[in-house]
Amino acid sequence: MSATGLDYQALFQHAPCGYLLTDDDGVITEVNETFLSWAGYTRAELLHTPLHALLPTGDQLLYTMHCLPQLTQTGVVAEIALEVIGQDGSRHAALLSANRVPASGTTPAMVRVGIFGAHQRLRYEKSLLDARRRAKESEARWAAAEAGLQHLALHDALTGLLNRAGLIQELGDTLSKEPSPDGRAVVLFVDLDHFKAVNDSLGHAAGDELLGAVAGRLRGAVSEPLRVSRLSGDEFVVVEMVSDTAEVGTVAGRLLESLRPPIMIEGLEVVVDASIGAAVFEDGDTPERLLRRADIAMYQAKASGRNTWELHDSSQSDPAVDRMQLLGELRHAITNGELRVYYQPRVNLKNGSLTGVEALVRWEHPTRGLLPPSDFIGLAEESGLIRELGAWVLDEAVAQAVRWAAEQPARGPVEMAVNLSTRQLADPELPRRVGAVLARHGFNPSLLTLEITETSLMVGPEAAMIALGALKALGVGLAVDDFGTGYSSLTYLRQFPIDELKIDRTFVSGLGINSGDSAIVASCVQLAHAVGIKAVAEGVETEGQREALIGLDCDLAQGYHYARPLPAADLASWFAMESPERTQSIPGAAAL
Repeated sequence: MSATGLDYQALFQHAPCGYLLTDDDGVITEVNETFLSWAGYTRAELLHTPLHALLPTGDQLLYTMHCLPQLTQTGVVAEIALEVIGQDGSRHAALLSANRVPASGTTPAMVRVGIFGAHQRLRYEKSLLDARRRAKESEARWAAAEAGLQHLALHDALTGLLNRAGLIQELGDTLSKEPSPDGRAVVLFVDLDHFKAVNDSLGHAAGDELLGAVAGRLRGAVSEPLRVSRLSGDEFVVVEMVSDTAEVGTVAGRLLESLRPPIMIEGLEVVVDASIGAAVFEDGDTPERLLRRADIAMYQAKASGRNTWELHDSSQSDPAVDRMQLLGELRHAITNGELRVYYQPRVNLKNGSLTGVEALVRWEHPTRGLLPPSDFIGLAEESGLIRELGAWVLDEAVAQAVRWAAEQPARGPVEMAVNLSTRQLADPELPRRVGAVLARHGFNPSLLTLEITETSLMVGPEAAMIALGALKALGVGLAVDDFGTGYSSLTYLRQFPIDELKIDRTFVSGLGINSGDSAIVASCVQLAHAVGIKAVAEGVETEGQREALIGLDCDLAQGYHYARPLPAADLASWFAMESPERTQSIPGAAAL
């Protein structure tokens, strides 16, 4: 190691505060000696451990549901107050700041986390005492120094607005006066839409200039400018007094209207949109709870299409808590055997014969019944559980194909299609894992097709090319799923080593009804054949769609016209099928 490298390592290990490095899932990859000494852990105890596992339950929710999404969106989290559980079980008050370094080439993304413990706070207090001693010779100088320190502690350096600490103090004072003759307090959580695009395209200096302009406009749109604050990044909070909930809409509309005119940044007109969540004070609300309720409403506004506002309904449960609970249940579902694989037949359109099946996961929830993938796959993808879940589905699907071949040797082996997620495709261990499954079950690789969505391929096309090449070397088939819904380049499509192009159901449903959809499906079939691969239609539900696809020379089809996804036991009757007309007698088939 070079002298420079040694110097950097020494600075990292003995920095005045705790430093940790994690991946995008929050798993610790490195930690310095300062943090180990402060928290009492050994390095071996922390490496490969989720950072949120060191936090109490409330702070786990804060970090996983607020900090991690904010890091993905803005790349920065600043001074989050929380507690860290030491090795002996004691709790240490701390401030957490983090910034995300995007992936570069073969280097994966990482998150740098700084944790400031009590000794850093003591150093701050010592500085304050020193400042006071130096100001003793002049009462005026002492007062000015204290006011300056107080201002720095409670205000945002960039915009001059109140920061989180200042907002909590101001909000606490306001709530202590409830009920007020001026009405009830309402907190409006303002989050700029697509602010990251400004930072990425124009740079952080331009982003800071934009934040300053937004702060000025929000000040001008409220009755008392001191009630505007900046929490962190592109998040602002406005506190107003309203006589009733109907007035909340007036206040929110005024804020949105103040941001509507374009802002000139480096000679360019930047249009600013915002999503606003509002929460009106109710008995029992603390400043933190009121902020949390407004934050929940803000995310509902984003889900409603952005550039709008939503009022929090206190009778509804906290979606972040619900998601955390569902995530915990999903972890147990994998180990407790609650997952099920259903299989949907794939049919040769030319002769009506069964060519294979696609494996589709379901969750047999102990209280909510059979859940479709739309209820939990997104959560699994966000949390990183998708790798474990996807590995289980692949192993179970291949094992089932082998069982079918053993039970009905006269029929021959069954081709199996299995979906891969974006995270699975990005896993460098994926080819090895797939190869191990094939070897463990003695399954012919040519009978396995791995399906990757068009969107997943375009997240990182160069990396996807490498991953697909390694999978193709195993001998498996590859398919582009949901084709037509992403933004893939035809150049990449020609270069990817794929065998099938699966046309998305949204276009297939318009066959014979919408001329545009019919033209898109025809183009997709022609494109697939032009590059020498099969065209597969998803979501075929009617005889008219089947006939139209035959007329377009599409190769394969699947959908409710043939059968719903079925448990393995119910699919046995498919193995006697000789033509699609016989699907009418098959359990779960057709005609919805």
